[in-house]
Amino acid sequence: MKLAASTTGRVQVVARQPTVVCPAKVVLPIASSRASVCCRYRNDTAPEGGKAYPADQAAQVLATLSTDAAWTSMDEPQQLLVAAGPKPIDKYLLLRELRATEPLMYHKFMVHHSHEVLPFIYTPTVGQACSDYHVLGIRTRGLYLTLEDKGNILNKLKAWPQKDIKVIVVTDGERILGLGDLGANGMGISEGKIELYTAAAGVDPNTCLPVCLDVGTNNVALRDHPAYRGMRRPRPADAEYDAFVDEFMQALKAWQPNLLLQFEDFGNHNAFRLLERYQPTHCCFNDDIQGTASITLAAVLAALRVKQEKLSQQRILFLGAGEAAAGIATLIAECINLREGVEYKEALKRCYLIDSKGLVCKSRTDLQHHKVPFAHDVPAAASLLDAVKTLRPTAIIGVSAQPAAFTKEIVELMAHINERPIIFPLSNPTKLAECTFQQAFEWTKGQVLFASGSPFDDITDSDGVVHHPPQANNAYIFPGVGYAAILTKAKTIPNVCFLIAAEKLAGMAYSEELARGSLFPPFNEIRDISASIMADVMTYLVDNGYGTVPAGWDRAEATSAGKANWRRKARRAQWCPLEALGLPTPPTNSSRL
Repeated sequence: MKLAASTTGRVQVVARQPTVVCPAKVVLPIASSRASVCCRYRNDTAPEGGKAYPADQAAQVLATLSTDAAWTSMDEPQQLLVAAGPKPIDKYLLLRELRATEPLMYHKFMVHHSHEVLPFIYTPTVGQACSDYHVLGIRTRGLYLTLEDKGNILNKLKAWPQKDIKVIVVTDGERILGLGDLGANGMGISEGKIELYTAAAGVDPNTCLPVCLDVGTNNVALRDHPAYRGMRRPRPADAEYDAFVDEFMQALKAWQPNLLLQFEDFGNHNAFRLLERYQPTHCCFNDDIQGTASITLAAVLAALRVKQEKLSQQRILFLGAGEAAAGIATLIAECINLREGVEYKEALKRCYLIDSKGLVCKSRTDLQHHKVPFAHDVPAAASLLDAVKTLRPTAIIGVSAQPAAFTKEIVELMAHINERPIIFPLSNPTKLAECTFQQAFEWTKGQVLFASGSPFDDITDSDGVVHHPPQANNAYIFPGVGYAAILTKAKTIPNVCFLIAAEKLAGMAYSEELARGSLFPPFNEIRDISASIMADVMTYLVDNGYGTVPAGWDRAEATSAGKANWRRKARRAQWCPLEALGLPTPPTNSSRL
């Protein structure tokens, strides 16, 4: 290890191992063990909030990461995060550098300290990272495929240095979180999302590939920015777009026949079309539609454990009518149909949607295809407040990206209608949440059953009881479902897999956790949680002919009596950075298995 002074005055801790530079503006880290960290912030191009932390402090902390003690210390992430500086984006940038130069150390933090580092790797910080991706000097480790690659996509995939890819997260950057069209900057969301497969479910990071389909952007200001690295053209018409995506999908089949593909942050128009087109023929899913639906259903079912009510007794009102709202409402209706025997068309009537023109209802003639099933014979309502007054819902779910849309008047009205109102502001990032936990807690006098899309701080009530606001984080769901599909080499992933995952998660919180407002187990137990979800989903896939039993697994154990053995095997199948180094691993919380 040595310290090197740069021309800008920053101190660099230079790694002993090099970084392999790959085509398509990519940096792919090679495997390393205890090589020290090289800090490569580009302050000359970074916006305010993206500058590096003090060099002398950084060098001292980063240098300690090359010591043996750092590999067994469980306090290291906090020291690193504090050294990065006060702004979340600084922590994000340092963690990226750590991954590039010290991947096993990085993954140790991701796996064993996920609750500490994930807010900086993924939501809420990833939103700013994507918005500023073009000016942060970020070196991507993913693969860009552009419209100019048409006719050559398979060759581009075959040229990729990692040969055993098992999972891809792909975006076209059109609808990044609640931030809109970010074009090629969307690579940041693919990079962040794919990390959760390793952190939460134990997929080997060397088999994961983030991809961005760069088809241009309709964000003129971004497109014209001198630092923008994507195609400087508007998005194509459907025919050109579809031909490009179809070549990509067929190339994946030819390159890696058993690969899992996750669609991420596509615009509403394409998200539904692509899922409908490729779900029957590819092992794929859309997390914004199916993953969000599953985690939200899990939160609703867990809340109903507190209320001791049935799902069919609820009236659920969504603020927002895009892919998230339609996906959640559809899965809720499927759950009511399959588990309570209510006819599907009748089950749909338990869910109501509000779009930019008001309540989706039968009298409207301007509805998009995905909204039609929720156009019920109810009076029109121009606003959320009017709809709450008319429908008297038991739950309101925000997927609108409209901050402060759940006003005090609306929340207090929900508390007047319901003894324990269900209020879920799910919009990401945090600044777009429809309300905060503190607001919902105070306005309902502590009676709210709450879940949010981004994290909020705990609240201590007047009796000294600490209430933990649960985050409806898709990472509770999609990594386990995805790894189950990978292990069974599933041909497709039917929707019911997300229902199975939701039901499993909804039943895992202990009664004392529910009493404190925690609808889910703590995220630091995510590996055990994912293993339980994996076992149940794998059983369904094998039983119904979608997948095969993994080598070394006993099919006879995939029963209610022997399911614990599959859960333990799922846990053992999870990649662990400490095991890769021959170091002891922390014990698992077997009570969740």
